[in-house]
Amino acid sequence: MSSSEDLQLECNNKILKSVHHNKVIIPILAISITLGTIIVLALSITTLFKVNKKFDQIIDNDKGPKISSKAFQQSSNSILATSIRIEEVMSHINELQRIGTASNGTRAVNTPGFNATLDYISNYLTANTNYKVTKSFFYVIQTGLARQPILLSSINNTITNHTYSTNASVSEFYQAQYTASTNFTDYIELTVIPNVGCSDDDWSNASPSPAGRVALVKRGECTFVEKGVLASQYNAAAILIYNDGAAPDRVSPIGISLSENNTLPALFLSFQLGQNLADAAQRTPGNVSVFINIVRLNELPFPSANICADTPTGDITQTIVIGSHSDGVPDGPGINDNGTVII
Repeated sequence: MSSSEDLQLECNNKILKSVHHNKVIIPILAISITLGTIIVLALSITTLFKVNKKFDQIIDNDKGPKISSKAFQQSSNSILATSIRIEEVMSHINELQRIGTASNGTRAVNTPGFNATLDYISNYLTANTNYKVTKSFFYVIQTGLARQPILLSSINNTITNHTYSTNASVSEFYQAQYTASTNFTDYIELTVIPNVGCSDDDWSNASPSPAGRVALVKRGECTFVEKGVLASQYNAAAILIYNDGAAPDRVSPIGISLSENNTLPALFLSFQLGQNLADAAQRTPGNVSVFINIVRLNELPFPSANICADTPTGDITQTIVIGSHSDGVPDGPGINDNGTVII
């Protein structure tokens, strides 16, 4: 589970445990990394403000019997919908645009624009609602690449530059999430891990030993994370996992993920490329090597934050959750976004 997922669960648990009687609780979770349940951020802020002002019109258990969840949903939907004003939503959108413009055109995570967005949300909710507003700080790892990775193979001294593309139909390989950066100074010998590399026996029986070499492993049986952990334990220089060709959708390279604490360079290969390399290495041991270059945008963890805002009172059986991610895309202020609300 990622750090942001941990914080989301912590925030949700805190909300559920802190509610009291006779009032519906309305929390917001402004998530920087975990997208999950999202709504346009400006609409979230407006909705929270309206809920804070209008909620007594929706339900007040002190003055009458509880209404059914279905009736409550219909009532809350109608009142909240008619309470939203486009000019108020636009005021938040304009502020987010202003923040992005003043921050080199972006509100992406790990930028001043993102930090200013968090401050704006916190300050607005603190000034205009009675919610308990808290920030939870944590560290995350950025997994994007600075440029396209490079993979070259040398078989019997014949060098081939393999194709990287986000189009799976033409790509021969793809990066693995949480791959480490690397820039080989020379070609490094390949070793094929027997079976599918899911046991210690597979790795200890590999010939030559994977230590200091690039391990080539077929997909199957265990998780990609487990394969990566074993590659690290056996001191491989990098790991190449390839598709198994067992079905039409298991031929092209796909995006995979290793563990967040992975320290190995890692790529995922098409079935054809992986099998060609495996066959060549087994025909002529020691005569197949690869060159890899991978550059991540940021190798080191960086701080981020979640914002939780929950009402001081509430009924755990009548809970509305409004969630929004607070960051924008790197290439713009991130004003437009898709979204849903779950009640």
